Amino acid sequence: MKIKSLFIASILTLSLNANALETITVAATPVPHAEILEQVKPDLEKQGYKLEIKEFTDYVLPNLAVDNGEADANFFQHTPYLEEFNKNKGTKLIKVAAIHIEPMAVYSKKYKSLDDIKEGVKIAIPNDPTNESRALDIIAKKGLVKFKDKALKTPLDIIDNPKKIKFVELKPAQLPRALDDVDFAVINSNYALSANLNPAKDSVFIEDKESPYANILVVRVGHENDPKIKALVQALQSDKIKQFIIEKYNGSVLPAF
Repeated sequence: MKIKSLFIASILTLSLNANALETITVAATPVPHAEILEQVKPDLEKQGYKLEIKEFTDYVLPNLAVDNGEADANFFQHTPYLEEFNKNKGTKLIKVAAIHIEPMAVYSKKYKSLDDIKEGVKIAIPNDPTNESRALDIIAKKGLVKFKDKALKTPLDIIDNPKKIKFVELKPAQLPRALDDVDFAVINSNYALSANLNPAKDSVFIEDKESPYANILVVRVGHENDPKIKALVQALQSDKIKQFIIEKYNGSVLPAF
């Protein structure tokens, strides 16, 4: 009788293991990345995968999580940032898919337009190299400053600043809170949305829709063709997700596929 019970228990264990879902762990910033990922959970479950989302609020830890194996993939950054991170940190991370574009925008509680700025205004910008350069390009496109011809710009590269603009470099997540202390802030859309700012409606200037800064899904080199990564890419680049992005974010976030 005891042997029979053990046999039945073994069969049940094997059956449970066969039906167990394989976990896909993705490191992501909360908005819109984690929100988008939530939408594909049922689709992945049908394919035998459980999606676990680990939320981060900075731009360093999600890459480190993938590099050290804590996460299978991350979803928070664009290609220029990834390339700079790999170069500086010696990591071997690679893009596997472009999912959406978050137009960077300029916000102000004191001005309604960049055309109205007075001499000596303070503009807060991200302090990481790629997003700082991206923010400065936006200000330059408005004709407010001119820079040396460099791929990555900093305020030190200014060659003409007729309005004597003062740039305040802050961590990207701090920019929405800085709006009370500066005249303008150039904010990544994910942090703007987290602060209940709508880039399409609340900004005084928004980046061109042809921006090359698509947000991407990233994995460690060598894992690009893992079945679970391919399943994740397929789910994220579906018509369902394209429609979700269009309807949920009303132009503040745009599909990139």
